[in-house]
Amino acid sequence: MARMLHTNSFAFLGLSSVLLLAVGCVPQEKYNAMKLAHDSAMERLADSDSRAKAANAEAEAYKRQLDAIAQNNTNQGGLVTNLTAQLSSLQGDYAKLQEQYQEALNKKGEVVVLPQAVNDALTQFANQNPDLVDFDSVHGIVKFKSDVTFNSGSAELRPEARKAIDRFAQILNSPQAAVYELQVAGHTDSTRVSNEATRKAGHFDNWYLSSHRAISVGKALQAQNVDSKRIAVVGYADQHPVASNGTDAGRAQNRRVEVLILPSQLKSVGTQTASGEATPAAAPAHTPKKVTKKAQPDLNKDSAGASTDERPVFNK
Repeated sequence: MARMLHTNSFAFLGLSSVLLLAVGCVPQEKYNAMKLAHDSAMERLADSDSRAKAANAEAEAYKRQLDAIAQNNTNQGGLVTNLTAQLSSLQGDYAKLQEQYQEALNKKGEVVVLPQAVNDALTQFANQNPDLVDFDSVHGIVKFKSDVTFNSGSAELRPEARKAIDRFAQILNSPQAAVYELQVAGHTDSTRVSNEATRKAGHFDNWYLSSHRAISVGKALQAQNVDSKRIAVVGYADQHPVASNGTDAGRAQNRRVEVLILPSQLKSVGTQTASGEATPAAAPAHTPKKVTKKAQPDLNKDSAGASTDERPVFNK
């Protein structure tokens, strides 16, 4: 289009020159009028030429944008397909863990009968740590209270909680308990995670927070030589409350990490003696190294005031 305008400009100039030559001497007024008209036409042609170039550049820019969008859509389509497959796999794993959890908690009239030595050790453990732990001897569940196990919205174990878990691991590794499978289940209250500091720490919602806390407890047990083949971890967010979320006390009870000592036994971990007493598997050849972690800010989304820590609390 720009080339046509340039061609028209030259044609117009040629025509104007011919007309001027043809008329020869004309009155000054007519000459001035013709020159004015000529200059005006030239300005319009220049403006049209400029507009044509701008339109052409804009069209090229739109074409590049459309090409980029088309390429991006192709990449996103592949990403969505991949994420869908991963989600399907995770949902299958979650369904299995959910089934195990419900089976462990809600078997009709059935209780978990732990060896007397294990039951007594766990009862003593809970009595020695009443602010941190509850023990449900009927169902074989050790409950760690989140408000004192973690810094308020964080999944980082407090030093006192880590020390208690070390003692708990000793009980789980005892000859009578070493053959039992374990499920570590994280739970939260129903308050939504909204604090940006908590989200930046990776706890985007209650599902993430409950899962991350369960993983922290599971890894702490594993660090104390509890066989990883015995341990399953799962996060339930606020889906399994044990009290009302309408009160502070109820929400505090709902914030917890439970370790279920499952009635099923992991045959590969230990063997049974003729008398029925379990013998633990050999401890790993090496002791996992403890990693010293940098202190983290208090990112707990849980209610402020439940923690005795004097560090700042980021309420979700």
